[in-house]
Amino acid sequence: MKGDSILTDARAFQSFSVDDLAKARAFYHDTLGLDVAERPEGLELEVGEGSKVFVYPKPDHQPATFTILNFAVDNVDTAVDRLKATGITFEKYDQPGIKTDERGIARDTGGPAMAWFKDPAGNILSVMQTRGD
Repeated sequence: MKGDSILTDARAFQSFSVDDLAKARAFYHDTLGLDVAERPEGLELEVGEGSKVFVYPKPDHQPATFTILNFAVDNVDTAVDRLKATGITFEKYDQPGIKTDERGIARDTGGPAMAWFKDPAGNILSVMQTRGD
């Protein structure tokens, strides 16, 4: 019945909230270098190969306790170095299944090497090595 689904041809996109659009715009555009378009309802981020993410203001915003946006990169070490140079601080984890090294990179999770950081609203983002070696 897939062909009969009302959502089969729908365009889907990710969205998340922030508490301050101006800070979010500065972070995503100036710090991360993404293309950011201002819309009446919020911000539209272009995150590679034409993917769009919508960021909207929410006065009672509470950051998620999970990763809301992953950036697939060729080399997680290079991405961490470049992001640190812009002032990004990486999260440190020491819990079952996720232990980061001194640089903030988790390498032995059973999946790709990853490093997590937060936006100004406290949302958790990551860079993850999913291409290359």
